[in-house]
Amino acid sequence: MKLWGGRFEGETDEGMEELGASFGVDRRLYDEDVEGSIAYAHALRDAGLLTGQECDRIESALETIRDELGSETFEQAPGDEDIHTAIERRLHELIGDVAGKLHTGRSRNDQVATDTRLFLLHQVPFVRLMIVGLQRAIVGKAEAHLDLIVPGYTHTQPAQPVLFAHWLLSYFWMLQRDVERLDDLTVRISVSPLGAGALAGNAFGVDRQSLAKELGFAAVSENSMDAVSDRDFIIEFLSFAALLGVHLSRLAADLILWASAEYGFVEIDEAYTTGSSIMPQKRNPDSLELIRGKVGRLTGNLVSLLMTVKGLTSSYNRDLQEDKPPLFDTLDTLFLILPVAAGVIGTMRVRPEMMFVALRDGMLATDLADYLVRKGVPFRQSHRMVGQVVLRAEEAGVELRELPLDEYRAVSGVFDQDLFDVFDFERSVASRDVPGGTAPSAVREQLALAHRMLKSATNTTI
Repeated sequence: MKLWGGRFEGETDEGMEELGASFGVDRRLYDEDVEGSIAYAHALRDAGLLTGQECDRIESALETIRDELGSETFEQAPGDEDIHTAIERRLHELIGDVAGKLHTGRSRNDQVATDTRLFLLHQVPFVRLMIVGLQRAIVGKAEAHLDLIVPGYTHTQPAQPVLFAHWLLSYFWMLQRDVERLDDLTVRISVSPLGAGALAGNAFGVDRQSLAKELGFAAVSENSMDAVSDRDFIIEFLSFAALLGVHLSRLAADLILWASAEYGFVEIDEAYTTGSSIMPQKRNPDSLELIRGKVGRLTGNLVSLLMTVKGLTSSYNRDLQEDKPPLFDTLDTLFLILPVAAGVIGTMRVRPEMMFVALRDGMLATDLADYLVRKGVPFRQSHRMVGQVVLRAEEAGVELRELPLDEYRAVSGVFDQDLFDVFDFERSVASRDVPGGTAPSAVREQLALAHRMLKSATNTTI
């Protein structure tokens, strides 16, 4: 069944039919298509274009079709080029010509835009819930190891000591920004295009505000041409997902490194590792590698849709049929990787003994420079002096605390016996007690705030 064709005399090319068919993809929108159609039937009734009886017949038949699609008993017919065509064809089979009244004043252009927005609105709360689940796992693991010190790295080189909890919470705040971005873009998803028609608006006076309210939208689109062509809301969601993926990929990269034999800071649970087909001893962090790998899909989906829309002329173009594959794939990918990431964090074993072994005096070089600053030496001079001390220790093959005082005093007479008090990792960490710092007191403040955010997130209903 075609929803068009009166001015056509010839048959559509078979290859063209296949190129234009999207039922296999947009079938996922069936629930939203039925929901939107029922609401539109109510609007047509209220506008005097359907009798109450006709509206009831349409609504009842649509519910039957929804049940068929949900139970996998719906039979696709030749000519069902998309979910909208298929539902309208089946509606006509069930109730006859009255089914044709449902499309009065409505185009597939505003219909598909409505379906897609509704679908994404329905999925967003579940995505949010999974991010919060990962945040909760992070907080739990951080609290369980609150006083554990680990080397902090820049450029993958040992830098300064930090609390393990501080490192882990850095990902909580990345994810928190993702949650906030998701909440922010939801406002722009929740705009109803229904009633925009093909591009010029609805000629039958349907109440767009009532339609939007019935479907759960917060607003109606302000311009009918923009309404049918706008895919910004999908692009924003794909952008959010790509950035969320980057954060997950960075977390995975850290843990892959830290789970290696060379570091050994953490051990990934067997539930999230796999073996080798040839090396019996191997236990590979495949869960993390797959998360890192699948993030490429998220970025690719964003770029794909950006390229689809970048050259389109105003209003609707058929190119926009390509908006749903990247959206669906991104959602499917998030539903796969977010629970696994939470599982990895929740079950991984932390190995304090390996972290302790990795702590080196060189990580306290900045503390040594701060020691000189407190004795009145300008920081740039103290930085150079400590660099000279580090070089002497390297040449002697000893740790900084093992270098004799005479060697320090050869660099500067400001150094005194109390310099050796600097070589205390707990003291170093505790000194960074500013908000956002790695001191235990500051990290506890982070955790308290994180708990308040998680409590607020728990109170958010789906």
